[in-house]
Amino acid sequence: MEKRSLGRTGLSIAPIVFGGNVFGWTADEKTSFALLDAFFDVGFNAIDTADVYSAWVDGHVGGESEAIIGKWLKQSSVKREDAVIVTKVGFDNRGQKTGLSAKWIAEAVEASLKRLQTDYIDLYLAHKPDPEVPLEETLAAFAKLKEQGKIRAIGCSNYSASQLQEALDVATKNNLPRYDVLQPEYNLYNRADFEGPIADLCVKEEIGVINYYSLAAGFLTGKYRAKADTEGVARSYRVGDYVNTRGLAVLGAMDAVAVQTGAKLADIALAWLLRKKAVTAPIASATSLSQLESFKRAVDLKLTDEMMTLLDKAGA
Repeated sequence: MEKRSLGRTGLSIAPIVFGGNVFGWTADEKTSFALLDAFFDVGFNAIDTADVYSAWVDGHVGGESEAIIGKWLKQSSVKREDAVIVTKVGFDNRGQKTGLSAKWIAEAVEASLKRLQTDYIDLYLAHKPDPEVPLEETLAAFAKLKEQGKIRAIGCSNYSASQLQEALDVATKNNLPRYDVLQPEYNLYNRADFEGPIADLCVKEEIGVINYYSLAAGFLTGKYRAKADTEGVARSYRVGDYVNTRGLAVLGAMDAVAVQTGAKLADIALAWLLRKKAVTAPIASATSLSQLESFKRAVDLKLTDEMMTLLDKAGA
């Protein structure tokens, strides 16, 4: 399978990243292991997680996803150097410790390494901006971890164009490592926050982009076309937001492309992202092997310019 350079990190990843937020939540340990085995067997190689996944579940405290990935790595035939592990630090969820202070980053990385059962993290992301901590302190903390060999590259998530530009400027001014990867929310429905200044900045500065919510919490699979369809769904609080006039217009355009290509809607949603210049690889989750098959189909699906225009207009 083709590999793409992830910005200036030196990391090469397959075109889709597995979203590990489901591990220990909607996918138990046995299912998670089977999904990861199949994911790597096909030729994919990158997994995204965070130290707070899945603290939103009753009885969970965060770190459950990392722990499952760590257990899988230990028993898997996949060599550690053949897996690209992405995790994040600095997000508050149900009162979890939070922040991007040097002290907390130093503590958090050790906890993540222990759960992941590895001695290094390929890509370590600031999960969200921390206005209480100077950027110099955060970047210096990441620099120390790189020097110690505990992380290979750094990036950020949920940053605006101005916040990312400021971080780049601070890194340059202080001779510190810069954020080489951005993880924004971006999909065929949610486009406004990424398209424009921040996407342009990523292209200009050669910043890798691995976007989350690629399938809009499952809405872009076409399963949810009325509010009633979302009842009892794990992500109903998000999916319901998409069931509106614009959302249904997006699904209508996707239906038209599906008729032309024979592809499933999830394949089309991911293939659309793969055609976007600023995107290195979308993040997508799966809780069954049948859902996982969509990843490979999306990589193989070639949308025409006419199809891209149709989809772009529907989601504008």
